[in-house]
Amino acid sequence: MTRIIVIVVDYLLGSIPFGYLIVRRKIGADIRQTGSGGTGATNVSRRAGKTAGVLTLLLDAAKGCAAVLIARVVTGDDWVIAAAAIAALVGHIFPVWLGFRGGKGVATGVGIFAVLAPLALLCAGVIFIAMVVTTRYVSLGSIIAAVLIPVIVWFQSGSQSLLTAAILGAALIVFAHRGNIKRLVSGTESQI
Repeated sequence: MTRIIVIVVDYLLGSIPFGYLIVRRKIGADIRQTGSGGTGATNVSRRAGKTAGVLTLLLDAAKGCAAVLIARVVTGDDWVIAAAAIAALVGHIFPVWLGFRGGKGVATGVGIFAVLAPLALLCAGVIFIAMVVTTRYVSLGSIIAAVLIPVIVWFQSGSQSLLTAAILGAALIVFAHRGNIKRLVSGTESQI
C-alpha cells in the first residue's frame, strides 16, 4: 500500500503546473493558448520573459528530483523509485489539474535523472546544448537528449529498473514532442 501511495503522490507532485501558475500570476494568461501550447520553460519564456522561464525550469526540475527522493527515502525499492519517477513525468505531461494537458517533460526529466543517472544526464546535456547552439531548435535538442539518456544508461549501468525508467521517460518525452516533430519536418518549428 505504501508503494502505491508513493507513486500516486509523485504523480500529483509532477502534475503541479508551475509554468501555468507563473504565467497566470504574472500576466493573467493561459500559457496553453500560445506558442507550442505547453506549460514548460521554453513556452513560458516566450510568453512571460526569461525570468519566468528560468523559474519554471527550476521548479519543474525540482519536482522531478523531489519525486525520486521521496520514493527513495520512503521505500528504497529500485522498481518503486523507477515507477515513481515515471509517475512524476506522466503527471507533468498529463496533469490532472489542467485536464491532462501539460508540458513536454524535459525539465522534470532533468530533475529525475539528476538523481537517478547524473552522468548520463550530463552527457545528454552536452549534446542538448550543442544541438541548440547549432540548430537553434530547443525541441530538437530535447528530443535527441531524451533518446540518448537510455542509450547512455544502458552502457553505464546494469540496473534494469533504471534502464526501464530511462526508456519509458524518453518515450514519454518524444511522444509529448509529437507536434514539434511535425513542425520540424515541415520547417515551421520556432527557433530561439
